Amino acid sequence: MSDAVQAMEDMKAKIQENWGWFLALGIALVIGGLILIAAPLATSIAVTILIAVILFVGGLVQIYNAFKTKGTSSFFWHLITGIIAVIGGIVIYVNPLAGTFALTLVIAAIFIAQGISQILMAFKLRPHEGWVWVLIAGIVSLAAGVMIWMDLPSSAAWALGLIAGISVLVNGWSYIAIALAARAAKP
Repeated sequence: MSDAVQAMEDMKAKIQENWGWFLALGIALVIGGLILIAAPLATSIAVTILIAVILFVGGLVQIYNAFKTKGTSSFFWHLITGIIAVIGGIVIYVNPLAGTFALTLVIAAIFIAQGISQILMAFKLRPHEGWVWVLIAGIVSLAAGVMIWMDLPSSAAWALGLIAGISVLVNGWSYIAIALAARAAKP
């Protein structure tokens, strides 16, 4: 038996032994996701503040790293990148509503670009089975991006929170599915 197959069997056994914990985690994530969805503005602002803190701390580390590489050609770029990240983190933290608006705008643009890309890819895949699913995914992404974009600035109040909530909710359901499948397969 290869190492990869053995590792997979070991992981399967661990999940079967601990299926109850996976189920509890899944339930907790589903409940958390529902809470995030129920309070989308608070969730959006919390996500924005978290991103601000990450930018700030990451910028400080980047600046520190720049001085570790002082004397090299990359020093200046590391320093500028770090300063921009620190300033961006501070600006977003001081005005999280503006940061939420900016992040919502970025998400809308990403969904639109992803949707267009998936639609074009679907037509390239057209003779192959399953191309329709790629097309549907592209249409959904494009529609979501356009809806968020067209609803700006009010979509900033709900878009990030809703997306975060749905992500946590779906992760929770996946853990529940894994736990129930492990329980059913348990010898």
